[in-house]
Amino acid sequence: MKKIVLLLSATVVFISCSKVGKDEFLITGTAAGIENGKTIILETPDANGMGVVSIDTVKVENGKFEIKGKVTEPSFHMLQLESAPGTAPYAKVPFILENGEINIAIDKDSIHKSKVSGTYSNDEYAKFNEEMKVVQKKLMDFQNKNMQAMKTAQETQDTAVINNLMKGYSKIQEEVGVASKTKYTTYSETHPKSFISVLIVQGMLNDPSADIKKTEAIYNSLDETLKNSKPGKAIKTRLTEMKSPSVGASAPAVGDAK
Repeated sequence: MKKIVLLLSATVVFISCSKVGKDEFLITGTAAGIENGKTIILETPDANGMGVVSIDTVKVENGKFEIKGKVTEPSFHMLQLESAPGTAPYAKVPFILENGEINIAIDKDSIHKSKVSGTYSNDEYAKFNEEMKVVQKKLMDFQNKNMQAMKTAQETQDTAVINNLMKGYSKIQEEVGVASKTKYTTYSETHPKSFISVLIVQGMLNDPSADIKKTEAIYNSLDETLKNSKPGKAIKTRLTEMKSPSVGASAPAVGDAK
């Protein structure tokens, strides 16, 4: 009986400690080394995907910032940091805005090294990116190793060296491309509740070489919450269109019907 009481007490404490309710998000950020008053803007891609829309703006105070608001489903957003020392004028930190407490530690010297954690989708996003770096490492190593050689060959117009380097790069690029596709497919097949998976499936439909039946099978295996998200609904619409007769296709003549 005492164990049950203790368990219930622990549950009450856990619930009471939550800083967000249903359909709410809380971004708790650190920005070490960034001076007070610098602006951080919460952005999201616009409806056309060609630009961004600003949602909220906060100021850095004592190396920290906080943004709270409403969210009904996961979606990609960015934090734009105003001219941090040692960064580009408009450096952005990508993350997934979703219900829960999101922790963002901004690295002022290398924005791409900023850390995002705290919610399932963001933890998965961070882990997935690290795994993709391993897959793409061979290509990055080739670029770093041969960067100076390519620069010298271009300056001296040494076409033989240029062509040899480009040939080697293309070969590795093809290998990495195949490995990346395999990684995307495997991830989406094994993570039916991850927001990353629905984005991968959406990307598959834009790939002419993708297996549509397999893509549809992966989509059907996704969690219902993902199917009902904006990208999930877009996938369903796209699949329906792809399985429908082409618009403008000639109908069979009446006399041809059997």
